[in-house]
Amino acid sequence: MPRDVVIDTHHHLWRIDRGDYFWMSPDLGVLYRDYGPDDLAPHLNAAGVTRTILVQAADTEAETDFLLDLAARTDWIAGVCGWLDLDDEAFPDRLAARMENPWFKSLRPMLQDLAPDDWILKPRALKNLAHMAETGARFEVLTKPPQLPHAVEALRRTPGLKAVVNHLSKPDIAGRMWEPWAGAMDELAAIPDVFCKISGMVTEAGPDWTTDDLTPYAVHALESFGPDRCMFGSDWPVALLAAESYGDVLDTARTILAPYLDATARRKVFHDTGAAFYGI
Repeated sequence: MPRDVVIDTHHHLWRIDRGDYFWMSPDLGVLYRDYGPDDLAPHLNAAGVTRTILVQAADTEAETDFLLDLAARTDWIAGVCGWLDLDDEAFPDRLAARMENPWFKSLRPMLQDLAPDDWILKPRALKNLAHMAETGARFEVLTKPPQLPHAVEALRRTPGLKAVVNHLSKPDIAGRMWEPWAGAMDELAAIPDVFCKISGMVTEAGPDWTTDDLTPYAVHALESFGPDRCMFGSDWPVALLAAESYGDVLDTARTILAPYLDATARRKVFHDTGAAFYGI
């Protein structure tokens, strides 16, 4: 199929000695090393990816500062998804300061790691989500299926908030999970300002995945949200836990979605929707 220009709306870069990646350990193998712009650039060039969104991997403001500095020095990084404490009384002031930076595009509390599962429904978190809607800030939904119904409720209570679900909310593809995941995704898609990243599937499917394993999940998201609200993300280098390369992830997404997209819809999923959502 034709190789249109691509925006990768979800990848990471990190430097381990910064010390705030609580999840990082030597047993993660390929991930337990530094990843910087020079590591990713050749893969982007080979794959026809022109711009990217760099996403936080630590729940600290120091991580956000680190990523914003990388963006300012790297011409193909179009924006940063950073982190702020959504349960902080000073959140509005902290958000205002961040939004002055042209590379700050969105923020992501790591809901998948926060207890209880309905953390997002805390009164102050909901208040700050409403403030985000008022200011036009973008919200990244990082959940697993147990947190997903609560994210649905929070977004229903926050009309106008532009939000995007990361990694299809991480369904257990290896275990062939379908419900309640599929129904909850339909509920999210019924909220007009919620988008979805076609990303993160290979790591949920395990090392022996095939395109047939991934296809039902990607297609369900595409049919629920439509190409105007779906966008591609590589989740590199995390995807290397289950994929051979950056190109493997992108080519797999192209192969899975090709039968369901004409040329216009393909450009939306792999470029235009992400560009519009992040204001690139």
